[in-house]
Amino acid sequence: MASLDEAEFDRLLRTFERSSDHLETRDAYGTEIEIPYMAKWAAQEPDDLSWLDDWCATLRNHVAAGKSIRRARVVSEPLSDYQRWSLSIAGPMVDAGEDIRWTPRSLVSSLALPGNDFYLFDDRLVVFLLYTGNGLNAGMETSTDPADLNLCRSAFDAVWKLAIPHRDYEPK
Repeated sequence: MASLDEAEFDRLLRTFERSSDHLETRDAYGTEIEIPYMAKWAAQEPDDLSWLDDWCATLRNHVAAGKSIRRARVVSEPLSDYQRWSLSIAGPMVDAGEDIRWTPRSLVSSLALPGNDFYLFDDRLVVFLLYTGNGLNAGMETSTDPADLNLCRSAFDAVWKLAIPHRDYEPK
């Protein structure tokens, strides 16, 4: 596997050809970009979500070009604070065309899932997202190995089959 830096990852997010499938399996993340906004949410301070504008514009451009952007979140219930916050900010991304779905962890016990979250781009490249124990980004690794691609495609499809669309999801 090869390491991937933030600039190259950002390029991949903006230039894939047909599809981007993203599987998230952690109950909490501590990404540097999100921390201040989640802190505002926890303090019940207003957030106009304008920090999502660039990403939402990218999503609208992908959808206009006929591309598919799907995100499946495997979550424990009741939701962690992080996932409650994620649920509260997902609307603009869904409105922009990202198909975000939620899968209660209790439904995936018998599924074979990779050890790390991932993006699968065009069924030809997987980017594994590496995190520290407290959810901070610890790097990214890429693979074009057919076994990795097959594992990630199979895992994503299995989770997606059980997933609940964002607008229909009502956490316990």
